[in-house]
Amino acid sequence: MATLSIYSPPPDTGLQIVFADASLIVVDKPAGLLSVPGRGADKQDCLALRVQREYPDALIVHRLDMSTSGLLLLARGELMQSQLSRLFRERQVDKRYIAVVAGLLAEETGEIDLPLICDWPNRPRQIVDFDQGKSSQTKFRRQSQDPQAGTTRVELEPVTGRTHQLRVHMAALGHPILGDDLYGGSATAAAERLLLHAMDLAFIHPLTAVPMRFHRRPPF
Repeated sequence: MATLSIYSPPPDTGLQIVFADASLIVVDKPAGLLSVPGRGADKQDCLALRVQREYPDALIVHRLDMSTSGLLLLARGELMQSQLSRLFRERQVDKRYIAVVAGLLAEETGEIDLPLICDWPNRPRQIVDFDQGKSSQTKFRRQSQDPQAGTTRVELEPVTGRTHQLRVHMAALGHPILGDDLYGGSATAAAERLLLHAMDLAFIHPLTAVPMRFHRRPPF
């Protein structure tokens, strides 16, 4: 079984709060920090607990992989957590990521439709499984290419929200994300971190009905 053997979260130098009101909080999560506590006393430091030190009523609504940076939404209180979770279930939240992948992506736009399932003996790895996998779709849009480096910068929009979906889908397409230690293969050593960042988050505020739209530029 694949496990997180050594966890070295980034130092707590203060939260990068993008937005906060009485209902919800949007924070920019650094790469290398778990969204929620992991198994074991050494894996308790996480974004949720750091936010709760400042906002005791903060509750996680969705997660980002430890290696992924970017916008994460938390609810303030159980009622708002339920309402925001419903928006995610009903796909009323627009999420867009930026990634740098290995190779020169030929298509300008497209959609990856590959069912995913946990590779149980090697969890948390996920694999493509056409028999038992859950339906999973990712839209992509090529932004730029670096022919000399042999890389492509691509915008990714997950239609579904499966574990490691963007990472597995890009690897299955033959363009793994640079720095991916689970699915990157030779691209793992091409970057010091996973070059995947949650760049845009948009939804309708459940209480005020005001459209909320947040953007955080990638640090790479």
